[in-house]
Amino acid sequence: MSDERAPLPPDEIPADRTAEKIVESDGAPTANEREPAPEPQIEHPDEKGDPANNKPTIEEVEHQDDPDTVLAESRRYTRRAFAVGVAAVAAGYGLHRLITNGDDMMQPTVLRRTLQANAAISRTIFDERALAPTYPQHLAEELRVNGVFGLKQALVPESWRLQLVGVRGAARHLRFSPDVTSWEYLYSDEETKESKGHDTKVAPASDTAEKMAPASMLEREREFQNRTRRMPRGQEEAGESRSTLSPGTPGLLLTLDDILKLPRHELVTQFKCIEGWSQIVQWAGVRMSDFLEAYPPEAIGNSEPKYVYMETPNGDYYTGYNIDVCRHPQTLLVTEMMGAPLTQYHGAPLRLHMPTKYGYKQIKRIGLIHYTSSEPDDYWTKLGYDWYAGL
Repeated sequence: MSDERAPLPPDEIPADRTAEKIVESDGAPTANEREPAPEPQIEHPDEKGDPANNKPTIEEVEHQDDPDTVLAESRRYTRRAFAVGVAAVAAGYGLHRLITNGDDMMQPTVLRRTLQANAAISRTIFDERALAPTYPQHLAEELRVNGVFGLKQALVPESWRLQLVGVRGAARHLRFSPDVTSWEYLYSDEETKESKGHDTKVAPASDTAEKMAPASMLEREREFQNRTRRMPRGQEEAGESRSTLSPGTPGLLLTLDDILKLPRHELVTQFKCIEGWSQIVQWAGVRMSDFLEAYPPEAIGNSEPKYVYMETPNGDYYTGYNIDVCRHPQTLLVTEMMGAPLTQYHGAPLRLHMPTKYGYKQIKRIGLIHYTSSEPDDYWTKLGYDWYAGL
């Protein structure tokens, strides 16, 4: 008789056998035989809560939707948001004051320092040696007039002299003067026939000219004139230069013939204005590097001066340069333009062309060249522009 028990019909299987596991040949339970997943445990808050598990107390749960609690929380967040807003406004105002406080030549100090940093980077990269492109002569055209500061009176050509200060061995030179500032330039009332072209900086009426300069500058200038009996100077918007010569300054008074004795050079380059326009122009004159060799600067403190300062005869317009760019092979003291002598509005009898700089650095009607160890004043820099002005 067999020990095996016959299988029972499904409807006769005892309830306690439904949970038994029927093991297959590999020992793993079948899908229908796996134990069901345990039901999730719902945790209920107790009276004390559980701070370690961030569990709220019964009272906290019961009061979560309480209107007073919601209002208190709202007030707390409103105060926080208000405090953050006040701090943000204060920080913004502080930053604004940092940027706009301080005035370095009509430019906020922070922005002026940024311009100076950009200039230092540019000088490091190009080292005042980069050459500007040159062009065939047939592309050249007459340069438009753009700015007549220092040119509003017609200069009598014969009365022009170039005041040169800081030159080596000046006292031994034929053109030496114990006081170059005593030279008197003569002007004519005759109206010039020269067109100003598209000039956007036309001369103001004579009765409003003084209104262009700040009253404080004009008052200081009047006091200086009364004390020194000098002719009016610096009547344009930027006022008188801080680098202008004091009465009694010795130096040379050069004639145009003295300059024309130097080798003549021609150059066809592009004149670029910071206003956004440019023109290709033919220039002729003498290289300033030759001028510096013929009239070398005198050493100051056993070293060569670092800067060159220039201004018009009446001191209305003035510019400053590093001496390196004055030695650039394309820097010209110009006496001719487009094959003809310079006209009054283009700076006769002598102007500067420096194709590695913007046009506002290319001073017209040069009356003074001064070698100096101090960074010179500059007309447009006083009005907020960059002193370096490199392209």
